[in-house]
Amino acid sequence: MSELRDYVDLKADELKLKSTQGLSLAMSRLTVVLLLVGLLIIVLALLAVVLIQWLGRLTGSLAVASSIVCGFFVLVLAVVFFLRKRLFRDTFVKLFIGIFYGDDQEA
Repeated sequence: MSELRDYVDLKADELKLKSTQGLSLAMSRLTVVLLLVGLLIIVLALLAVVLIQWLGRLTGSLAVASSIVCGFFVLVLAVVFFLRKRLFRDTFVKLFIGIFYGDDQEA
């Protein structure tokens, strides 16, 4: 009976270690993704300002240039919205399956 209790304790410890490893890997990847998204937002905002200025000089109106840039971002948003399952859900499901049930060769 003592051996059974030791076996159960070892399995519980193994589960805790694998869960901790998976969660720490998920949190580190989430942190990297959030940092990259933040950087991407800053770059896109600066690019939009530059593009508005350039188009404003070409068209002679900042309002028209702003409308063109806004239309472009709305178009990109619509494409991302319609492809959201393929881009995000499937990708994140595969990522988390790989993290929690993935290869044991990485360890």
